[in-house]
Amino acid sequence: MHAAPLSDLNERSRDIFRRLVETYIETGEPVGSRTIAKGLDQPLSAASVRNVMQDLEQLGFLESPHASAGRIPTQSGLRLFVDGLLEIGEISAEERAEIEKLNDDRDGDITRALDHAGSMLSGLSQCASLVFAPKREAPIRHLEIVSLNPAAALVVLVTEDGAVENRMIQPPPGLTPSAMREAANFLNAMLVGRTLSDAKEVVAREIERRRRELDDTAQALVEAGVAVWSGEGAVEPDRLVVRGRANLLSGAAADLDRMRKLLDDLERKRDIAQLLDLAREGEGVRIFIGSENKLFSLSGSTLVISPYMNADRKLVGAIGVIGPTRLNYGRIVPIVDYTARMMGEVLAGRGKP
Repeated sequence: MHAAPLSDLNERSRDIFRRLVETYIETGEPVGSRTIAKGLDQPLSAASVRNVMQDLEQLGFLESPHASAGRIPTQSGLRLFVDGLLEIGEISAEERAEIEKLNDDRDGDITRALDHAGSMLSGLSQCASLVFAPKREAPIRHLEIVSLNPAAALVVLVTEDGAVENRMIQPPPGLTPSAMREAANFLNAMLVGRTLSDAKEVVAREIERRRRELDDTAQALVEAGVAVWSGEGAVEPDRLVVRGRANLLSGAAADLDRMRKLLDDLERKRDIAQLLDLAREGEGVRIFIGSENKLFSLSGSTLVISPYMNADRKLVGAIGVIGPTRLNYGRIVPIVDYTARMMGEVLAGRGKP
């Protein structure tokens, strides 16, 4: 059944529907006609409210989960509420101050900034948070390779936007300090000023052209160093920070299997690039309820997500929360929106005094 548009509802039906959804979001329980009748501004009997609720059920906005006389909103009903009846609240001073602490990450590691944003958003929303960023495309400023022991080395990559990435690699057997320095010098000469997406092709071409200038051991290290970021299977090309998994499981005892499936999907990052595609269609917060988002359709959950931009107003990532469909949308939407805007300011201000 396709739900009717909001224009098909008269003022009384809209008021009853809005109050029912708000009560359901607050309590998580089916809402009865007597509860609605007590809260209406205009006196109305429980029987009259019950008749309206039956009409709303026939229109596809409400459903009865079991033999209870109460009703809960359907997915279509929640979409109607979010699009036409939702009243967005104001961020409290405490919440605003907490989000603005992201400014402390302007000059730090971008990975740490993303982790901070995810933890903060999870704490404020009491949901699981998602912070998604694509593979870095900032030009490379400097690269170092530091030997830790015969079986391990640290590759340090610094990009023009001030970000620092550290990765562990396993160097080829028998690596000498001179070969390591030679490899690092070679990489710096070839990669400085180029993006990571260019790195593998450039290095491969130059290794072939200058093969005789590098001994076999140093060549292997060069290839290993680049593979840390761009090699197949070395790391995911996209980064996803997930925080607050326990928030998804608390209060979901009746549906733990589906919630665990959601967490498994997140852990595997399956189809996670969809998040940017979902957020890319226009600026601002987008809300996906239940099966509207195929990535999380089996979890019976809601995704509230917003893109964040860099200094050039280019979309570089997305940030949001996953919670139950009875999410407090009026509170969560402005929190996600302000966090995304603050994350953009942090990226735009990196390296500035």
